[in-house]
Amino acid sequence: MDAENPDLDLDLLAASLRADASDLGAFVEALAAKLEQAIPGAVSVERRREGMFGPKRVRRILLDAGGRRLELLTDGASVQTMCSRTSGGIVLKREQLTTDDWLRTLGEALADAARGSLATRQALERLLYE
Repeated sequence: MDAENPDLDLDLLAASLRADASDLGAFVEALAAKLEQAIPGAVSVERRREGMFGPKRVRRILLDAGGRRLELLTDGASVQTMCSRTSGGIVLKREQLTTDDWLRTLGEALADAARGSLATRQALERLLYE
């Protein structure tokens, strides 16, 4: 992605997001951190402490992207991914997606955000190329 071509390479983005997929916990933690860095105003990450003194782990990632709400829920051993169509903050349709389909939809939402905001595009470039 460069100044002359503002479109995001969705295949590269999906590969970057899947880079940590072999370890589910690391994948979810890395994805949450990348999204918080790239689009802090559009993503919400819920973390819970494991035990009394254990580390906080991601339990939920929620991304509002225009008329879509992308949600990832995890219990540490598995993930559940959903996409909802929204209008005025009201969920019109909710469907469960495979992780690959969810990542593809996430990539499309991020590409749309990058086209609309120079700051978002620059953050996503750092996410992909650093």
